[in-house]
Order: sequence, then C-alpha cells, then structure tokens
Amino acid sequence: MRIEEHRPGYSRGSVAVQDFHFNSAGMLHGGVCFTLADTAMGAALLPALEPDQRCATIEIKINYFKPVTAGTIVCEATLVHRSRSVASLEADLFVGDARVARASGTFSIFTRRPNPKEPS
Repeated sequence: MRIEEHRPGYSRGSVAVQDFHFNSAGMLHGGVCFTLADTAMGAALLPALEPDQRCATIEIKINYFKPVTAGTIVCEATLVHRSRSVASLEADLFVGDARVARASGTFSIFTRRPNPKEPS
C-alpha cells in the first residue's frame, strides 16, 4: 500500500492486487479495501490537524460493489466535516473506471499529551 498524495482534507492511495490478497473464493479479501480506506482517510485528516493533535478511527462503514480479481485499487479520501473533536470522511475505491467500494468513517481528534517517559 502506498499513499501517493495527501494534503489537508484529501488523499490518494493505492494497492497493487497480489495473489496473497485473495480470499478462499479467489477474490480480493474485503479487508484489503477496508485497510486502504482507513489509511487514506487518516492520511487526508492528519495534515488538517494542528501539530500537537492526533486522530484515531472511531468507526468505519464500507459498501462493496464489485469483486476484484486483478489490477490496482485506487482510493481517494476526502474530509466531509470536522468539528473540534470529531471528523467525518469518505473514501471511494476504484479499479480502473469501476467503483468497487465506498467507505465512510468517523475519526476522533485529540491533543497528544507528552509521555513523561519519552525524552524531550
């Protein structure tokens, strides 16, 4: 998996489908799309945060539209709404021109507290 582009509110990533990504039915395991969507949404949100802020996934919903058996999955994620402590994002996943899945996620936004055990 690679994130090719990320800026505040947007990211684009991809995964080249390999045989080890297949489930027992010979199709791409849904977890591959899920992981790509989660990572891309986080990559779109992180540059929109303050330097001392972090984010973590609260919830993701994903719909699968078409089975994938080959190619490269491309995911584009966008920030839909952000408040002080929560953000909503969407991610569309494509193989070529075919949309194969769509995800929506909710992310917590929080201030990273210094760990007293870490060196300054």
